Amino acid sequence: MDKNEENNNKGDKIKLVGNLVTATGIFCLALALLLMINYWHIRQNKPLETESLKSLVQQFQADPESEVLKKEIRNLDLLARKAFFTSNWQVKTGAFLLLLGGIAFATLLRIFHTLKARILEPLIDGVDSGITRMLSQRWILITGGVMLGLALTSSFLTTDYLKFYEDTGNVVQAPPPESTVKVAAVDGGQQTEDKKTADEKTGDKKTVDEKTVDEKTVDGSQIGTEAPGSAVIPTKVGTPSLTANASAEKAGGNLGTEVTKSVVIPTKVGTPSLTAEFKNHPSFRGPWGQGTSYSTGIPVDWDGPSGRNIKWNVELSKKGYNSPVLWNNLLFVAGADNISRVVYCYNRLDGKLLWEQEAKDIPGSPPAAPKVTADTGLAAPSVATDGKLVYAIFATGDLLALDMDGKRIWAKNLGVPDNHYGHSSSLICHKDKLIIQFDTNKGGRLLALNNATGETSWDTPRKSKISWSSPMLAEIDGKLQVITTSSPTVAGYDFETGAQIWALDCLSGEVGPSAAYADGLVYAANEYATLVAIKPGPTPTAVWKSDEYLPEAASPAVSDGLLFIATSYGMFACYDAKTGQKQWEKEYGQGFYGSPMIADGKVYVMERNGAMHIFKVDRKLTSLGDPALGEKSVVTPAFADGMIYLKGEKYLYGIGK
Repeated sequence: MDKNEENNNKGDKIKLVGNLVTATGIFCLALALLLMINYWHIRQNKPLETESLKSLVQQFQADPESEVLKKEIRNLDLLARKAFFTSNWQVKTGAFLLLLGGIAFATLLRIFHTLKARILEPLIDGVDSGITRMLSQRWILITGGVMLGLALTSSFLTTDYLKFYEDTGNVVQAPPPESTVKVAAVDGGQQTEDKKTADEKTGDKKTVDEKTVDEKTVDGSQIGTEAPGSAVIPTKVGTPSLTANASAEKAGGNLGTEVTKSVVIPTKVGTPSLTAEFKNHPSFRGPWGQGTSYSTGIPVDWDGPSGRNIKWNVELSKKGYNSPVLWNNLLFVAGADNISRVVYCYNRLDGKLLWEQEAKDIPGSPPAAPKVTADTGLAAPSVATDGKLVYAIFATGDLLALDMDGKRIWAKNLGVPDNHYGHSSSLICHKDKLIIQFDTNKGGRLLALNNATGETSWDTPRKSKISWSSPMLAEIDGKLQVITTSSPTVAGYDFETGAQIWALDCLSGEVGPSAAYADGLVYAANEYATLVAIKPGPTPTAVWKSDEYLPEAASPAVSDGLLFIATSYGMFACYDAKTGQKQWEKEYGQGFYGSPMIADGKVYVMERNGAMHIFKVDRKLTSLGDPALGEKSVVTPAFADGMIYLKGEKYLYGIGK
């Protein structure tokens, strides 16, 4: 082959590569223009500011009982959601294709110039080829880079165009979470201002000898006496066993209804047994954060304005969108403002303030409180307790442990959370570990601290984005796991080591709801994402999904094969937990931010206007009552035998017959 023929072959290659360069350039240019046009279109035509929606809202405010208007608004909401999912997919797909196209364009352009240089042909006659090549590459890359940057920026800015709902009357807003929950703006206070000494001290004492561990109920009655290496826990039929070792004998005590089997759980001498852990309400959403209480005799009838069945109420002096936590006769809440952050302890039987302890003089604590939104505040996380200490965290990153008399045992600062609403992930503790989900704009972490000392037991980095959800515990395949939800991942971590056991990317957006677990399935959901049932394991799989009703703040609750979902736009729905088939639904006007709770064979869910809606845990819709608190409430209830504890925007309530 002579030199001319060789140059002709190279010329054909150059022509082919040149055509490919042109084609990929046109492809990238078209995609970039489409993404920017899409961004401009969304900016000019905001889906939640349409004249149709405004008109419907005005009509609904004038006639809030109209079922026709409710249906039209709901249909419009569903259309907006579908438009969001479609646009989200288009933007993400377009951005991905644009990135691939840009890489292909740059690669082909490089090949084109390399082939040109090999046959020593100038790109423009009479001009030095090296200079021309350098200039052309520079301007092409600059122009392409600008287009690529603008397009990718447009796609990023377009993705979350439905993330805020404004709450004007009966229209729903997506504000940040409370404790695991993003909550609505509430202007109320917390607690009395008088500092009182702990002249009344409650909490049952245990005597541990070489043979027995005695656990007592709140009123002093005997729960049971077991060998120091075990504790007996009653469980309900259909609920996950608390350990793999179950016996057919009934336990010596009644922690829940329909007790048909008991579970023997090893415990350590000198620590509260799991019997005590499960008969109390030691953290947000109850024992292990699972959304289930094992208390019985919970009331279904009360009225805040008239005082019917209201045993006591106390005014709160500091805001805090955290939920009540109970251990024996002690009730704990937290409150904060720009001046101070405080943990409060009440006698749950009469509402008397026993003590309050301020989080101050903590090394590393910021000199001024971080900026947070009013609807999250500085004390959104619920406290946690193991019956020996009570643990609290605030939006300053301050974390402290107090004994049951209010004496500080240890305190530390984890660093001010980089959070544009405010930190709201609640604490959970078990055995010798305090678990903290610390997902911020700077990255995610899951930590375990030693309960007694505050020293780090393990600290696991997470790839997750910022979240407002709280961790929960579940025993899966014989191993205790910490289950977390975030964007985009639902994951399980080894409780003892912090090692990630499994993870599934299935969520998106600003994740506030925590997970639920029962019968081998993990349930997770978030508004504008999905509701998913996950089979955890080395290769986790989504058993079923739904996008009809999605919670913004309230966590799912599951019991007896049924899954309950409460949305911020007022829908409360029941699903078959195994198949995802909807069993029933009920619509309300104000929406839900507090999480539904299972107690005494019933499901309790608080509407934002303070109305508690109570249903039988059943496949048929059976309403058991709608008692009114008399003020707004956006937090989750706590339970003790014969009592329910609620927190409104101004008062804390103890309710019972």
